Amino acid sequence: MTTDSIRIEAKLLIPGQGDPVPDGCVVIDGDAITYAGTSADAPETPGGVTHHVPVVMPGMWDCHSHFFGTVAADLTELATTPLPMLAVRAARDAHTLLMAGFTSTREMGGIGVHLGRLVDEGTLVGPNIYAAGSALGPTAGHSDIHWMPESWRDDLASSGVGWVAVCDGVEECIKAVRRQIRVGAKVIKINATGGTMSHFDHPDHRQFNDKELRAIVEEAAMAEMAVGAHCHGLAGVRAAALAGVKTIEHCSTLDRETAELMLKMGTMAVPTRHAVEYLVSLKGQIPDWAWQAQAKVHETHTDAMRLAIASGIPIATGADIMVSGGPWGTNGLELAALVEAGMTPLQAIEAATFNGPATLGPRAPKAGLLAEGYDADVIAVAANPLDDIALLGDSSRITMVWKGGRLVKSPGSTSSAESEL
Repeated sequence: MTTDSIRIEAKLLIPGQGDPVPDGCVVIDGDAITYAGTSADAPETPGGVTHHVPVVMPGMWDCHSHFFGTVAADLTELATTPLPMLAVRAARDAHTLLMAGFTSTREMGGIGVHLGRLVDEGTLVGPNIYAAGSALGPTAGHSDIHWMPESWRDDLASSGVGWVAVCDGVEECIKAVRRQIRVGAKVIKINATGGTMSHFDHPDHRQFNDKELRAIVEEAAMAEMAVGAHCHGLAGVRAAALAGVKTIEHCSTLDRETAELMLKMGTMAVPTRHAVEYLVSLKGQIPDWAWQAQAKVHETHTDAMRLAIASGIPIATGADIMVSGGPWGTNGLELAALVEAGMTPLQAIEAATFNGPATLGPRAPKAGLLAEGYDADVIAVAANPLDDIALLGDSSRITMVWKGGRLVKSPGSTSSAESEL
């Protein structure tokens, strides 16, 4: 152990996978964990810094976020708000997410590819951002902005706002994947069904034919990239799973046959219950056509989520927050939704930690677990989340955050690095 070692002693260590460890200890050297286990068996750390905390666990992953920087649940704001304003708001949201204990996020459409560079260079204090760039979809689909003339839409796509990426036919789909790689994407996002916040498509309707889906997955695989597919309707879930996508986002409709297919294909689910409940609560605050579509999704989502959990489909957490400001920092409420749908608190924590990196497929970092050799992304919690999982949705109960071995949040402050933002 070096004199720069960090020692975290906790009444309870929750490793991310496996049983909790009473009187646990985590030792960090540089940006990696060198020990995680009982305090009695921990190595000496002479000259290092020691912290005593109630609970220690891995930093959490939000595997479906959107750094849009919009102030309303309306994608048309992307076309009417200056990009610098979107960027500053989104940077604040990224900082808030880190302070809530989420040391990594898979950003599934937005300006995260650019924010991620700022985080990596040290300009922005935020989580590790594994971003998709723009979400791929066909003309008139969920990736389109239907009220805009096509030339305006295409100009918006080239501006870098990170949502609009319309592609039709195999060749355009291949080129769209390559364009996301060109801007620095770490994962590919597609809209395989309609959505609730786009005007003329329908959540139940499939988007992309089988050839297009296969072309996207195969092209992404050449760059060792996973594909995440937005899916509400059952036909889209099944087609995306058959094409080989890594994750089904939302997974709002599911039957036993399709659940078995997902298990066979090794497909994960990111249910995004937080967003489903949030958007259906906005009656009168969003256009009626959007609320009606969201209400329909809400009807089937509960049963689909319960079936996915009961079937043993691997699940990762994602809050799908798209509105800047207030909702950020409550991302951990997704764990409470998983528990309500049938998971144990320990399983929900595994979904938010150990399962997160797997959503990136071959590009998964060695993270999400308190074990030797894993990334030193670690959080301390004020009380035992196994007794009250909702604690993880309250940023104030996340008392300390280490990202890559660096302390970025300490007790009594918003962030020990907040002056750098």
